Amino acid sequence: MSALENSRVTGVLLDVSGVLKDGETAIPGSVEAIRKLREAGLTIRFLTNETQMTRRKLAASLIDLGFCLQERDIIPPCPALVTLLKRENMRPHLLVHPDILPEFDGIDKSNPNCVVVSDAADNFTYENLNEAFRVLINMEKPRLFSLGRGKYYSDNGGLTLDVGAFTAALEYAADIKAEVIGKPQPEFFMSVLRDMRVEPQEAVMIGDDIVGDVGGAQNCGLTGVLVRTGKYRSSDEKHPTVHPDAIVDDLAQGVDLILKSRK
Repeated sequence: MSALENSRVTGVLLDVSGVLKDGETAIPGSVEAIRKLREAGLTIRFLTNETQMTRRKLAASLIDLGFCLQERDIIPPCPALVTLLKRENMRPHLLVHPDILPEFDGIDKSNPNCVVVSDAADNFTYENLNEAFRVLINMEKPRLFSLGRGKYYSDNGGLTLDVGAFTAALEYAADIKAEVIGKPQPEFFMSVLRDMRVEPQEAVMIGDDIVGDVGGAQNCGLTGVLVRTGKYRSSDEKHPTVHPDAIVDDLAQGVDLILKSRK
């Protein structure tokens, strides 16, 4: 944990699932930890690959759990993807969770020239995956967009397959490389830092995903902190390529460490 002792931190990026909450329950100490960060005057953003609900609904659910935040503080990948689709005149075939379909209102979906896949949960049926594959394989210039690349996440105390596993199946079958929007892509982190007006060396990312959160942040020059909550497994501490700047038991301990480093 020494990597943070002399750090001048002005911005904190936080994962949501597995750090703030597990399923529909706030992780003990996390609500108070956010309050401490705000009282210290730090700039906070909630950087998430959440694609089972809209940003508005996610904000409302976190506020209901007691977290002090605003909708604009939450940065999911879907708005960035919608901007890209509009800019490049893309017409998506959607393999997404039904609850985020409103995010794509106003986007032309006729005669698709790309496929978008997110954490579709129960929508990941053989039929739906096969349909997405057929759309891809019949395109002259296929493009596959994936909202994140996580292998799994923690939901109500159990591990659940994430979008990355299903993206990999489509990549393999259609012989195509997906374009990932969200963590761990560098532009996802850098766009948030620009919005925060914080330099990478002044920012800390706290997450439970050793590759997507910690590794992705470190690749952009941020300090990466791993929490032992959510999807964390003890083997993460011996990852062959990603070495966290700090490992803490939970968000509360991580926040205490940050605040101590600023004194």
